[in-house]
Parts: sequence; C-alpha cells; structure tokens
Amino acid sequence: MDTPRSSAQRRSRTALDQRFTTWRQLPANGARPYGGWIRAIREALGMRAEDLARRMDVSQSSLTRLERSEKNGTARLDTLRRAADALECDIVYALVPRRPLEVMVQERARTQALARIGRTAHTMALEDQAVVDANVEERVQAMAQYLATRPGLWNDDGLAGDGLGGKEPSTDSGHAELADRG
Repeated sequence: MDTPRSSAQRRSRTALDQRFTTWRQLPANGARPYGGWIRAIREALGMRAEDLARRMDVSQSSLTRLERSEKNGTARLDTLRRAADALECDIVYALVPRRPLEVMVQERARTQALARIGRTAHTMALEDQAVVDANVEERVQAMAQYLATRPGLWNDDGLAGDGLGGKEPSTDSGHAELADRG
C-alpha cells in the first residue's frame, strides 16, 4: 500500500543512508580531542591564545571560555563557526543516525504493530476468541508494513490518532487492507 508520499520518504531515507555510511564511522575515528578542536588546532598551528582571540575580535578570557565550553560540549554553533573561520577551518555539522533510517522505521513499525496486535489479542482472549499464533506473525508483518507508510509512526500516545480510523490491516488475500477491529 505504497503511496507517492511513502515512496518519496523511502527514497529520501535511502539517499540519506547512503550519505551516512561513511559518517557513522566518525564518532569512533574522529572523537573530539581532550582539550577540544579549537585548542588542538590552535596549538598544532603554533598559534597563541591571544593571537586567535585577536583574529576573532574577542578578549583572551572570552577565548578561554570558548575553549572550555567546546571541551564541555556546550559551545554555540555560531561561536564555533567564528573560531573555525579565524583558524581557516570549516564547521562540519550533521546529525548522523546510529543505524540506517530504513532500519529505524521498520523496527518502529514492528514495535507499534506488536503493541497494537498484542492489545487486540488480549481483548480477544478475554472474549474467548484467542488468536491462533500462526496468524499473529502474519498480522504483525502486515500491520508493520502498513504503519511504516503512515503518518504518526513516532506518536507514543497509543492508538489515538493512529490514522487507522478504528481499523487494522487485514492479511486476507495477502493484501494489507483495512478491516474493522471492533
């Protein structure tokens, strides 16, 4: 049940995942130096703190605070950019997912599907209409496939606003169509 929007999202995830492949290695290989990048580069260039402060048009105490805040991970991006310019460097800023985006979406969809089908199975068991285990995995897969293409996948408010309108994907005839839940 692929819509133009879900197809576009999948293509976007694939394109981004390809770009992130190399970037995912950076945290292990490019860990920030103990004193921070500004200080490490400044010292590697043989530049005194007062020289960098002058190039940035700030006081030496401001530069010392900046180096400390960068070391502590609290420096502002615009301030880092000014320091980078003064050091003739570029800021490389990115949010790099720890896992491929498509994997994240599929795992989330499966988790949501398991939770929803688990609630349905529990209710049916209370009504003495227990679901046969063989059908559960098929239902989970169909619902996960459906949820992965729908808005609200990352909504943690349960079934409210799930976009299913009181329905869940049916696995009859191998199609993930909507069937009445209640």
